[in-house]
Amino acid sequence: MRMPWNVFVYVYRRRSSGFEYLLLKRRDDSSWQGAAGGGEDGESPEEAAKREAAEETGLNVNSLSRLDTTGWVRAVYFNGRADWGPDIYVLPIYYFAAEQSGTVTLSGEHAEYLWTDYEKAASMLFWHDNLTALWELNERLKNNDIRVINED
Repeated sequence: MRMPWNVFVYVYRRRSSGFEYLLLKRRDDSSWQGAAGGGEDGESPEEAAKREAAEETGLNVNSLSRLDTTGWVRAVYFNGRADWGPDIYVLPIYYFAAEQSGTVTLSGEHAEYLWTDYEKAASMLFWHDNLTALWELNERLKNNDIRVINED
């Protein structure tokens, strides 16, 4: 069963010119975002973040950083809503970051991907909390303040 919360993962890579962020273009609404999805029964948000990032990008997620940013999304956007009961109106979103490890291979959920700098990535995002999480990640990377929480 899908859990009543969501995870969101920004994958980033280091370049001589600075950092780049991986954006994925959704097939269903053509919006750009990071890897995102819900937890499955018994998963922690960290486990779900690693799985979703791997499923949607084909990358190995060997290290994961949890961002301070959190958000909320309306439950009506999810098919699993019927399983959660009538008292679930919004779902928390937990934000993470992962450094690139491997070559991107998209799942069928996304039509294309783009590596881009912070400014362009920020201009392509729709949801306010997605933008806040990207800003937080960019600031942490500039300040060398990434806190890895899970290494294999």
